[in-house]
Amino acid sequence: MTQASLGIPIVDLVIIIVYMLGILAIGVLSTRGLGRTASGYFLADRSLRWGMVGSAMFAANISTIHLVGLAASGYSDGLVWGNFEWMATFTLVLLGLVFVPFYFRSRISTLPEFLEKRYGPGARIMLAFMAILAALFIHIGMSLYAGAAVFRQFFGIDVVTSIVIISVVTGIYTILGGLKAVVVTESIQAVILILGAVVVTVFAVLALPAHGIHTLADFKAAVKPDQLSMLQTRSASGLNWYAIFLGYPILGIWYWCTDQTIVQRVLGSRTEKDAQYGALFAGLLKVLPVFILVLPGVLGYVLFRDVIGADANQTLPVLLVRLIPTGLKGIIAAGLLAALMSTIAAALNSSATLVAVDIVKRIKPETPDRIQIRVGQIFAVLVMLLAMAWSTQGGRYSSIFEAINTIASYLAPPITTVFLWGVFWKRGTRQAALTTLVAGFLLGVVSFLIDLPVFGTEKVITHGLGIPFMMQAWWMFCLCSVLFVAVSLLTPRPDPEKVAALTWRSPAAVLTHGRIQGWGDPRILAGGLLTILAVMYFIFH
Repeated sequence: MTQASLGIPIVDLVIIIVYMLGILAIGVLSTRGLGRTASGYFLADRSLRWGMVGSAMFAANISTIHLVGLAASGYSDGLVWGNFEWMATFTLVLLGLVFVPFYFRSRISTLPEFLEKRYGPGARIMLAFMAILAALFIHIGMSLYAGAAVFRQFFGIDVVTSIVIISVVTGIYTILGGLKAVVVTESIQAVILILGAVVVTVFAVLALPAHGIHTLADFKAAVKPDQLSMLQTRSASGLNWYAIFLGYPILGIWYWCTDQTIVQRVLGSRTEKDAQYGALFAGLLKVLPVFILVLPGVLGYVLFRDVIGADANQTLPVLLVRLIPTGLKGIIAAGLLAALMSTIAAALNSSATLVAVDIVKRIKPETPDRIQIRVGQIFAVLVMLLAMAWSTQGGRYSSIFEAINTIASYLAPPITTVFLWGVFWKRGTRQAALTTLVAGFLLGVVSFLIDLPVFGTEKVITHGLGIPFMMQAWWMFCLCSVLFVAVSLLTPRPDPEKVAALTWRSPAAVLTHGRIQGWGDPRILAGGLLTILAVMYFIFH
């Protein structure tokens, strides 16, 4: 398939240009009336309601990597990759019930600030450093490459040109407007994203009869074995059911409960209930991608496997070109832009916040808000430039979606360890937290280098030792937990009064504290959400 055959019609081009200009205008104008204070810029003056919080979290998470990568994974392996979406619902319940009460009541601006309250300044600085690296290498860099590659495949636009255009538009409203601009645009883009994905799915389903698929039995007969199964025992990608249930929570707690890029929306909530409801609403939205992002890949296998062949990354482009008419294709492209821009904007804003609050304000507490904002803006520009340079290396990976989760498996375990033990075990010490973060980070770097591989051609851990990346995350979490507990027991016990307000008295207290406040109690809503998840797993096991 040539680029010429994917050339963009003028109608679609107009739709894309109007969309980008519209988002730019909305993002810049949305902050009118907000005071130019640090709280206004970085936390939207803590004014966000639950609907905006949840939809913004969803939009910040779903990037072009998801749209293209999950369709490709559905084509190659099936619904099993949807576990990354449904297990996110579980970890968002943990965010709402376990972590939000501490985050909101302690009035923190960043997640590293919470670690300082729990452990001390060393843990804060180390987490800020790791979070900035995650934003640069995972959230922004890989998203830029995925988006640029998609536009090259769809419309013949040069990769570098796409990276520059997308970076400039997203950077302007993010750097000028702060969190309020990011969240307002993300809420709009969440709607566009869902509608675009639904359109592709509907057109693919409607095309089935023309390819001899008239019943569900016909459809099941046309797919690969286990392609419609969420839980597998012999997954070629290492996504066996036990790897999902052991490994994903390690990645998910880091990403959904402790990563500034996502949790910053919760920190900007109007009330604690808004923060909890927002997390649970995002969890409800995460049920959808299996049906509108992964399932289209399975449909692509049934409809066009003779066209797509072995290049699974062509799944979404082929579905668009073969099924979507002019005009609608422009709207889908706007959805792709929505996914890309929201992810980049979220990471840029969180990076600016981390530098301004956790580094500048930490070093010079008397720094005025005006200087904090300016430093954050300058650093956001620097991060964007570095990410643009790194994004050109995205072609080294065969699957971008798998790449970002593999990189996360090296970064997440020590962070998940110190947060999870920190809120449930009062004996955890500052020495243990810093030791675990530093040692876990260094171990992750070594694992990344030998499994990329930077030297040689064999992935030593994945292929040589036969440990897929999800199980690597689990075993690294176990090692970090042993280290954390051992160092804690060997160092002085922390002040009980200091940690009392930052830890649960027991795991059961998450559910038993206080009276149930009717059907709208977050614990009741969380139970309903988990019930939905259990039913979905039963149907698609």
